[in-house]
Amino acid sequence: MTGNGAPVRTELEPPSPDPIAVGWEELDALVARLATAIGRDYDLVLAITRGGLVPAGILAYRLDLREILVAGVEFYTGDGGTHPAPLVTQFPAADLLRGRRVLVIDEVWETGETMAEVVRRVREAGGIVTTAVIHYKPGRSRVALTPDHYAALAHGWVTYPYKAGG
Repeated sequence: MTGNGAPVRTELEPPSPDPIAVGWEELDALVARLATAIGRDYDLVLAITRGGLVPAGILAYRLDLREILVAGVEFYTGDGGTHPAPLVTQFPAADLLRGRRVLVIDEVWETGETMAEVVRRVREAGGIVTTAVIHYKPGRSRVALTPDHYAALAHGWVTYPYKAGG
């Protein structure tokens, strides 16, 4: 509790099931938290489209990384459902990843299936992978992996300021 009696949320408390609307200032603060935790020991950023593009750009500036690659992955369908497995529509060539320290960024870890597929492909290409997301939903994850870094826990739907119509 704070001095005025208001509760202080910690990472140990379960996240609220209420929807979260993240504004630009909060997004910047969350990315700053990630940058501090992650450090600068990476060769490049691999952004998962589309949601990971903006956080990856902000994070790359904070970590002074100039190389940003993109993994085009579609898992959620327009009606809110999912494909049977993540559909990878674009992925960097193996020679761009081999032997390099790759920081993979997405905005949210919901089921974890998208990140698990990207991690598998980076490792298959010979990259050394570290994962980071803005929001992690541990109660929704369906994979054995967990993110290496996350800025906050969430349970409900998260809306980011850069998602048009969201």
